Amino acid sequence: MYKTLLLSLFLAGPVMAQSFEVTTTLVADHKAVFATVESVDLLTARTRIGGTIVDLLVDEGDMVAAGDVLALVVNEQMAPQIASATSQAVAVQAELAQSREDLERAIDLFARGIIAQARLDQAQTAVAVLEGRLASANQSRDVLVQQEREGEVLAPGAGRVLDVQSPKGSVMLPGEPVAVIASDDYLLRLNLPERHARTIAKGDEIAVAGAALGGDVASTGVIRQVYPQISNGRVVADAVVEGLGSFFVGERVRVHVTVDTREVIVIPRNYVTTRFGNDFVTLETEEGRRDIVVLLGDETAAGVEALSGLSVGDMLVQP
Repeated sequence: MYKTLLLSLFLAGPVMAQSFEVTTTLVADHKAVFATVESVDLLTARTRIGGTIVDLLVDEGDMVAAGDVLALVVNEQMAPQIASATSQAVAVQAELAQSREDLERAIDLFARGIIAQARLDQAQTAVAVLEGRLASANQSRDVLVQQEREGEVLAPGAGRVLDVQSPKGSVMLPGEPVAVIASDDYLLRLNLPERHARTIAKGDEIAVAGAALGGDVASTGVIRQVYPQISNGRVVADAVVEGLGSFFVGERVRVHVTVDTREVIVIPRNYVTTRFGNDFVTLETEEGRRDIVVLLGDETAAGVEALSGLSVGDMLVQP
């Protein structure tokens, strides 16, 4: 059996080691930055009339739908004005009822030839004038009633209440804010140094360190907008990431953004051996094979980056 094994090895010939030619490849440089969870839109619920907040129906953290009543503002001057307008309408309506009776008598008397046409025309005119006054009084009262109804502060959209800016009992002017609502659509807002402003663009992918946020957050996201204004040496960009809806607005998370690409030498990991704390590769030269020391960098999908020790065109063989 030993002779048979030797014969098979002799017939098979020498085992050829696999080789690898050193070339350069483009890799992306990633920068770790902090991003904050932000709402796409911040909505402000404002008063429509002046008055005093007599009832506050929401608190920070509450979810609201569009049109929900958040607070009730009462103007104490509205009730007397409505009562006065109602009284005026009632008085005009009584005068109108009397004028209509006078008109009916005038019509009867004119038909019997007792009064002239001018008296009938006066009665008809008096009824028309009072009908106009009654319509005007009712409309004035309706305006006051509508203004009183506008004391309800309504949610401008659906979302979560971030801040209640006016507590119960506050005296408000028309247009003053009562509550700030974050719309139910969230994103990550990135702040990058201005030197990276021209290296990031809409559609770029980011990696999210989602361990701090939980498993429901996607591990990657996409930049949806890069803002053109640079402020305090920072450029701002927004990224869409699935699963951010249940987190605090303003919560910080670490993300990795591709800011540049560069040419590097990447070699397969199985071509590297480590001895005495140093990394070696086997180089095929005209004089034969020899081991050289290399300085390795980051791991990539294609292998490991070789920072020094190799040049383009070198031929490596597996040890």
